[in-house]
Amino acid sequence: MTKKVLVLEDEANIRSFIVINLKRAGYETIEAGTGAAALEQLRRNPDVNVALLDVMLPDTDGFEVCRRIRAGNSRIGIIMLTARTQEMDKVTGLMTGADDYVTKPFSPAELTARIDALCRRATGEAVVDTGEIRYPPFLLNTRNRTLEKNGQRVKLTQVEYSIVKLFMDNVGKALSREEILDAVWGKDYFGELKIVDVNIRRLRIKIEDDPTNPTYITTVWGFGYKWGF
Repeated sequence: MTKKVLVLEDEANIRSFIVINLKRAGYETIEAGTGAAALEQLRRNPDVNVALLDVMLPDTDGFEVCRRIRAGNSRIGIIMLTARTQEMDKVTGLMTGADDYVTKPFSPAELTARIDALCRRATGEAVVDTGEIRYPPFLLNTRNRTLEKNGQRVKLTQVEYSIVKLFMDNVGKALSREEILDAVWGKDYFGELKIVDVNIRRLRIKIEDDPTNPTYITTVWGFGYKWGF
């Protein structure tokens, strides 16, 4: 199966550097220099597995492009590419629907590893169980990787699905942030633990009756999280 990556970067030399390294790693690339061009490329190429989005763009910002992609596609992997180091930018990118972020300058090996991990998930190369997991009011369908709450579909990214699946496989068990990171992003993940916290926050907004007082994904202070009390 061809693995296809959208590279949205307005600086041509950086975009070229990314594209060359991705092609060496066996990826087909689609390029864009503006947010509008990226969205048009995705319309023309619905089989893109991962979108790499620069934050600073001439016509919009990567956060808005991320929001618009996520509004119509929950399965595509999204990585934000930013030169900024502020914590709020990282959190903003993840809360708008990104799965990961890479801060410039970055090594080609690091970027490729991040894309590899998301591409495996997006293309369904990981082993998928067949069946259902019920934890009222939730029904997790592991065959088509979907979640329902009270019979209504909850729109999840592939990362969010993986987190819910991990919790439902370990109901009542406290999972450390390190365990969640290893299970969902992989043991060779280069990033930081905060990505777990932000994704949990995003997931709570989608599944909790009151995200400020969660009852399904509860915090184990100083350790991690667990599903249920």
